[in-house]
Amino acid sequence: MSKFGSYIQEAYDELIHKVTWPTWEELQQTTVIVLIALGLVTAVIFGMDFVSKNVLEFIYNILGK
Repeated sequence: MSKFGSYIQEAYDELIHKVTWPTWEELQQTTVIVLIALGLVTAVIFGMDFVSKNVLEFIYNILGK
């Protein structure tokens, strides 16, 4: 149990004294960047899905299914 207590104490010490936490403005900016990136990735995946669906439907129509 001593090792666990030591681990908790060291983790607490590191979080309080060694970690550099972002400011509120930095946090807001990075959140906006992440949301924009998420929107772009979502749009790309939607576009790929839409195109592949239409291409496959076209091929199936040509083959007579």
